[in-house]
Amino acid sequence: MSALKILIVEDEVMTGTDIKETLEKAGHTITGIARNSEEAIVSLKKQLPDIGIVDVMLRGSTHDGVQTAAELVKLHPMPIIYLTANSESQTFQRAKDTSPAAYLLKPFRHNELALQIELAYHNYKATTSASPNPVMAETIFLPFDKGLKKLSKQDVLYLKADGSYVKVYLINEVSPYLFSMNLGHLAQYFSTSNFYRLSRSLLINLNCIERIERDHLYMRNQESPIQIPESNKTELMKKLAVIRTP
Repeated sequence: MSALKILIVEDEVMTGTDIKETLEKAGHTITGIARNSEEAIVSLKKQLPDIGIVDVMLRGSTHDGVQTAAELVKLHPMPIIYLTANSESQTFQRAKDTSPAAYLLKPFRHNELALQIELAYHNYKATTSASPNPVMAETIFLPFDKGLKKLSKQDVLYLKADGSYVKVYLINEVSPYLFSMNLGHLAQYFSTSNFYRLSRSLLINLNCIERIERDHLYMRNQESPIQIPESNKTELMKKLAVIRTP
């Protein structure tokens, strides 16, 4: 099986490190070790994992593992494996209601954990294979005004960070749409070759560049120029089919 990206949510540092070493030996990549719900959400927004391993009891966290897992899956659907030292039926029932891929008791066996990871992801992909992948989909739906706004990726001129929000400029729209999420998270869903991270605050659609002048570029239907960072200018030009004077 190919390597998986795994998020670990565990309040005990030694246990988290043990899980990390076990899974890295099995060939997987750890996207982060979070000790509480807040760190888990921050880690997920920085890099999307394929699967999450979550401790049910998270001391010092505003949410326990079951609540944290529910929040993570809302942001990014993925299989969840619970790890816990608590075998009480009430705790198990709460975890069961979130439809986890597995529920393992501590202390876990290293080989068993690696096998459960592989099995959980295999079963998850088998049951969700018919669902569209938002990373590859041509259209996506984003939370907007108490509902969902449909966006065609090819209609996007550029995405611009604005604090904890992202402004999305479209080809045939005068004003941008404002979405409550950071650019790093949203940019992961614009991974095709025509989208380029021009700077930390800007992701542009290369197909919509109309003109380049020195240190500025102009996007389709936009009068205001966008400054090209000197550090990225060479890389940008490599991505464009530029014919120079012989």
